[in-house]
Amino acid sequence: MAVAAVGVVANTGTALMFLRGNHADINLRGVFLHMAGDALVSVGVIAAAGLILVTGWTWLDPLVSVAIVLIIVAGTWGLLREAIDLAMDAAPEGADVGSIQTFLTACDGVTDVHDLHIWAMSTTEMALTAHVVRPGHDGADGFRSQLCEALERRFGVRHATLQIEQSRSEHCPEC
Repeated sequence: MAVAAVGVVANTGTALMFLRGNHADINLRGVFLHMAGDALVSVGVIAAAGLILVTGWTWLDPLVSVAIVLIIVAGTWGLLREAIDLAMDAAPEGADVGSIQTFLTACDGVTDVHDLHIWAMSTTEMALTAHVVRPGHDGADGFRSQLCEALERRFGVRHATLQIEQSRSEHCPEC
């Protein structure tokens, strides 16, 4: 019980160090949840040991263990889902794909946007690729760089790769 009490203090203190930044970064959230889970395990050890000492009910040990596991699984389910999305190159939760599509389509001279893909480059950076149809323009007029800057400023897309096309079928004969 004494060792578990030290674990509660150490793990709670460590978890609190990661509390502030854990909403913006999946890695920090993972560390926070891990340390908070370790603190919870130590609390469970103290509670179960104390009750077993008083009552002699040894079945409390596995019961508390199962309860702790269920709490940790429930608390980390969102983190697991987010990590799978990151690994699968899914659009980040904060990416408003519809608004980005609308923004790109509404740009000067743009008649169509296709093959739009948005994914997380890391836990804090978003990337985008798209084909932008802009008849009568070759893309060399600074449009592409202005559009990349606007995507970063408005939507947080830090890495944009835009292919400017004269027509929808220019690079895709089957379209």
